[in-house]
Amino acid sequence: MTEHTPSQAPIIWWLRRDLRLVDNPALAAAVATGDPVIPVFIFDTLDEGLGAAPRFRLGLGLAHLARRLEQMGSRLILRRGPAQDVLANLITECNAQAVHWTRAYDPDAIVRDIGIKNSLKEQGITARSFGGNLLFEPWTVETKTGGMYRVYSPYWKAVRDRDVEDQIAPPAKVPKPRQWPVSDDLDSWQLASAMRRGADIVAQYCRVGEEAAQARLDEFLHNRVADYKVARDFPAIDATSGLSENLAWGEISPRRMWHHGLEAQRAGKPGAETFLKEVVWREFAYHLMFHTPHILTQNWRPEWESFNWSERDDEAVDAWRRGQTGYNFVDAAMREMYVTGKMHNRARMIVASFLTKHMLTHWRVGQKWFEQCLVDWDPASNAMGWQWVAGSGPDASPFFRIFNPDGQLDKFDAKGSYQSAWIAEGQPNPPQTALDFYAAIPESWELLAGNARAVPFLDLKGGRARALEAYGQRELADG
Repeated sequence: MTEHTPSQAPIIWWLRRDLRLVDNPALAAAVATGDPVIPVFIFDTLDEGLGAAPRFRLGLGLAHLARRLEQMGSRLILRRGPAQDVLANLITECNAQAVHWTRAYDPDAIVRDIGIKNSLKEQGITARSFGGNLLFEPWTVETKTGGMYRVYSPYWKAVRDRDVEDQIAPPAKVPKPRQWPVSDDLDSWQLASAMRRGADIVAQYCRVGEEAAQARLDEFLHNRVADYKVARDFPAIDATSGLSENLAWGEISPRRMWHHGLEAQRAGKPGAETFLKEVVWREFAYHLMFHTPHILTQNWRPEWESFNWSERDDEAVDAWRRGQTGYNFVDAAMREMYVTGKMHNRARMIVASFLTKHMLTHWRVGQKWFEQCLVDWDPASNAMGWQWVAGSGPDASPFFRIFNPDGQLDKFDAKGSYQSAWIAEGQPNPPQTALDFYAAIPESWELLAGNARAVPFLDLKGGRARALEAYGQRELADG
């Protein structure tokens, strides 16, 4: 190989969901050339479709990374518009010689990126895409007979003993260009505007940036991973890593989580393997999204297309959205989401089961609502999670598994701590978390802490019976 001679022609480091300096192969490769590097985030036309909470959380992540780069003598350049057009303009403005980026795996991004790579190469511009947001590229994990995995357990067995590349250290500095291109002002993008008054509430619960993510991981593995396997199912216990929001925006790499989790496992901490399995559960979601992209918009199992889910936006769905079903587990979970921007994993299963089974409402209704409300929204995990619970997805919860929200409370919140934290009605002195729900939600909902508790709008036993009958009819129809 010929040795690269640094030039004054810069490399554009195009950031997407990889808002970190540690273990960022696209950045490391650019810095290694010795050439000037221009960090750029493009609010692309695909990003315009982001929901209120993801858009808001993206803004927090960009502001943090911009400060980090400034501390290193660099800058984050912000531009808005179709990525191909923006990159073309930047290349002309800066006389850039190359563009580096971290791969995305959703179908729309793949089409966009292939088009951009081909266009840049035709212009003589080096275009390089890198891994870094997954442990394994989806096309590198195949069954023994070839092809994709469709069930999680065999997937886990296939990858658990694979070598995972080492982490890449952050650069000591990012070489800067002679002249910086003009940047948009982040505030002008108004990424928090759709959150309205909820932004200030949710912001209190966000831990933004790679330093916070690394501290979260270290604290979890030091103090809580030993009990993780059991304690993670109890929503009132602070038992999880809390890294979903950081992982969703690439403020931490899965490789870092994997290697540190392996160290904990080797140290004999019993919950470490369960933690590693959760990291791989996310990998499996991306594996499915890459190979079967219809999972994002259609029933993964085609035989479920005939199932008669309701897609009506009626009063019952509104009650579900607003935490007004009258069932404490469902309502507490929805309120937790509006206050924190996140929802405990078991709670997600309960609210999804209630919507898709007791209410027989299409999983797409819930999926779309979560897209609006979660700061840790992830396209692959969100789609797979909803379809897993609904029964239409891979490795799905069987149709007869219908979570009873009251029974689940008895099992996982026997002391009522989770309910009390998020439901103010009926409490003489409700905690601030429960009161914050009323400060975060739209005023148009006209909900007040002094209101009477909502009365359940459906009977759990009757709802279960209807679901079982509907699922049974689908089985018969499919022969």
